[in-house]
Amino acid sequence: MSLNIRRLLLVTALALPALAATTTGASAAEAPILIKFSHVVAPDTPKGRAALKFKELAEAATKGRVKVEVYPNSQLYKDKEELEALQLGSVQMLAPSLSKFGPLGAKQFELFDLPYIFRTEQQFIDVTNGKIGQQLMGTLESKGIKGLAYWSGGFHVFSANKPLLKPADMKGLKMRIPSSKVLEASLRLMGALPQTMAFSEVYQALQTGVVDGTENILSSYTSQKYFEVQKHITLTNHTHTGYAAIVNKKLWDNLPADIQTALAEAMKQATDYEVHLVAQENADALAELKKGGRTQVHDLTEAERELWRTTLWPVHKEMESRIGASLLNQVYQATGVIK
Repeated sequence: MSLNIRRLLLVTALALPALAATTTGASAAEAPILIKFSHVVAPDTPKGRAALKFKELAEAATKGRVKVEVYPNSQLYKDKEELEALQLGSVQMLAPSLSKFGPLGAKQFELFDLPYIFRTEQQFIDVTNGKIGQQLMGTLESKGIKGLAYWSGGFHVFSANKPLLKPADMKGLKMRIPSSKVLEASLRLMGALPQTMAFSEVYQALQTGVVDGTENILSSYTSQKYFEVQKHITLTNHTHTGYAAIVNKKLWDNLPADIQTALAEAMKQATDYEVHLVAQENADALAELKKGGRTQVHDLTEAERELWRTTLWPVHKEMESRIGASLLNQVYQATGVIK
């Protein structure tokens, strides 16, 4: 029996007593609606804190009719498992990175992994809160997923045990990435060797030399303690992390209208909280990394950053057939990004 199936059976078994309680002795209306919210990062990260904020707001707004249980740090499911678990109904809510939807068949979401498609946080917010973002969320419904909101993670940096000051410095390095065709293409373009790996496995892989480096948002370097096993970080800001707060569509569609309204408003408030938190958390993480002294942080001049941008920009053309030329042009127009 596979690990995935064993986990699903375990979660189902744990849920049976609650199910029995709703069908014997107490009516379904009296029993709280249980929403298990799973994610892969630490509780004290922006995403982790926003999940807890949603729990607080949702339970208050529904006056106990909804109970939200938050499971951080891949306690229930790892990266590759969680979307399947959501579709099966073994977990009800997730906040995966947008790149996770590509392997699910929603290749349009891969635009968010494209290098330098966003220059500022506001550009990301404008695109996701506008028509483009809503159209993309709509494509998930046929897969049993209801999108509630976009959350931000901030810009990504590269790290390794040697300075990465220009794209050529990446050549030959084994670099951990999440499952993403775009990130894979970006690394191969620079001569690096992309290694797809679950988020929960990265620290040990860096520590043991299974991979030479990684790329992620700054707050992950402190919350996951990557600074202990990476000597150099370069502030490339080469791509931007976004998350989607999503719910099992069947569950959502069967909720009473007033519960849907209350949860949607709770999610809106949690999203505002998360977006404002990200900037401060990443700024604090950068200050902590610089102060700690265990990792050398390299900033880039505009000319140095432009070299990274021009080197990686061909990935846009390479991925155009997967993502869609029309969609990409809409994003370029919305952000004012020059090809």
